[in-house]
Amino acid sequence: MKPQLTNSKLKMQLIDMKKIWRDPILVCTIVLVIISLLLFIVLPLYKVLKQSVIATDGKLTLASYFKILSSTDTAKVFYNTMLLGVLVGVLSTVIGFIFAYADAYLKMKGKKIFNLIAILPIVSPPFVIALSAILLFGRSGLITRKLLGMTNANIYGLKGLLLVQTLTFFPVAYLLLAGLLKSIDPSMEEASRNMGASRWKTFTTVTLPLAIPGIANSFLLVFIQVVADFGNPMVIGGNFSTLATQIYLQAIGNYDMQGGATLAVLLLAVSTLLFVLSKYWIEKKSYVTVTGKPSRERGLIEEKHIVAPLSLFCLIASGLVIAFYILIPIGSFTKLWGINYDFTLDHYRYAWTVGKKAILDTTWLSLLSMPITGILGMIIAFLIVRKRFLGRGLIEFTSLLAMAIPGTVIGIGYILAYNTKPLVLTGTATILIIAFIFRSLPMGIRSGIASLQQIDPSIEEASADLGANAFKTFRSVTLPLIKPAFFSGLIYTFVRSMTAVSTVIFLVSSRYNLLTVTILGQVDVGKIGVASAFSTILILIVYAVIGILYFLLSKLGVSKSDIQM
Repeated sequence: MKPQLTNSKLKMQLIDMKKIWRDPILVCTIVLVIISLLLFIVLPLYKVLKQSVIATDGKLTLASYFKILSSTDTAKVFYNTMLLGVLVGVLSTVIGFIFAYADAYLKMKGKKIFNLIAILPIVSPPFVIALSAILLFGRSGLITRKLLGMTNANIYGLKGLLLVQTLTFFPVAYLLLAGLLKSIDPSMEEASRNMGASRWKTFTTVTLPLAIPGIANSFLLVFIQVVADFGNPMVIGGNFSTLATQIYLQAIGNYDMQGGATLAVLLLAVSTLLFVLSKYWIEKKSYVTVTGKPSRERGLIEEKHIVAPLSLFCLIASGLVIAFYILIPIGSFTKLWGINYDFTLDHYRYAWTVGKKAILDTTWLSLLSMPITGILGMIIAFLIVRKRFLGRGLIEFTSLLAMAIPGTVIGIGYILAYNTKPLVLTGTATILIIAFIFRSLPMGIRSGIASLQQIDPSIEEASADLGANAFKTFRSVTLPLIKPAFFSGLIYTFVRSMTAVSTVIFLVSSRYNLLTVTILGQVDVGKIGVASAFSTILILIVYAVIGILYFLLSKLGVSKSDIQM
């Protein structure tokens, strides 16, 4: 039977290929997509790898690796990165699981605030909580100096990073685990309870084992984001260096591009290994009971001895996160934090004077990249789900691999790839737009794939049978059916572009500067009030554009609830 099945599958693939070759628009689209992925994802990574093994005389050498790997500083930085990843991964996963469990299992008030907590880190710069931590616990901090009278408080280093990264990344674990816990069939837990098991026994023997694959996956996803994080370690890391910040300091600060490329390869190896582990091993370790919709509605837990402590924990954590974000606009209106708390608009006047161009550049470049990313993401999702052709696997793997590439790695790759002929793009708006597109592309592709898998292919086949080519079918049939996924990609791209820092810090120039890089510059010179003003402006722009997009989408018949951030 196996040879017959193989032959049948081969015949189907040949038939599909013949259909594709009869559609020149589809062939051109496939070729252009493959070329774009090779140019802007594969080529930069190749350039980083090449730079790390090619000496100044053009000969192949591993001297840079021996130098970097034998250095005690590198060993310390690598240890710091792994330690931070593990600690924040564990803390974020535990807190995220408590939030997810409370959301799915407890009858409690205030659950709507969880959605706000989940979206705040997405729509704000990645180092906002780090700024707030400085305002609260720094040398001039509200708590450390004003309330406790401490004049030598030090929030910088591991303890500061643990605080800010846990508060930044636990919503990632919460979002992933909330969906998983809600999909567990309640009948399994009810059977355990009916047999006399306590709530705790049911939790440890039924609920927790079913959730373990999701817990492991959320830990790895948080770990990947922590080791790739650039903004928080740059703002509050102090002497606690990580691989992401060390790549920038080595390449830009020390003008050692080969050393920076070598460190980038090490970071890329770690993040890619974890991504592959998460994507192709842990995600496959699921159970039948956590797929699809539950067979019945879950009876929520009402016992006070369970609800009260978990509710209190979630509300305190939520209040802490919201307080950290509220502190930024408060700091932007304060004359001199820690010394003079009088109201002032000076920081905004200064920010507009020195940063007007950065504000405008960031906004229009993000808006320009938004439709390109949205359309390209849906096209790639359509090709992956609906078409069979040579190179399909390459498109799928390469486009999703971009999720695992740390921003500092792709940033240094773009410098190496596009700083010389034949394609000189550094210092231009084009390279920034390309960076925005390919950093945000994987999320749009994943949304598109999920939506297309829920649509019967026969609808599109009917269009093809009536004589429509692939482009006509995609534009008039497929795209209208996946509108929510398409617009989710648009919104995510804009937000991600506005708040990007790790990639673009390598690519900004005197001609085109960006808001996040400007904020980092103000923090670096100690102007926390100005940095807070810039951060507030950025967040307001993001919310304003999202509000406008939601309004326009409502006119197009797309519900706000259909948009997944």
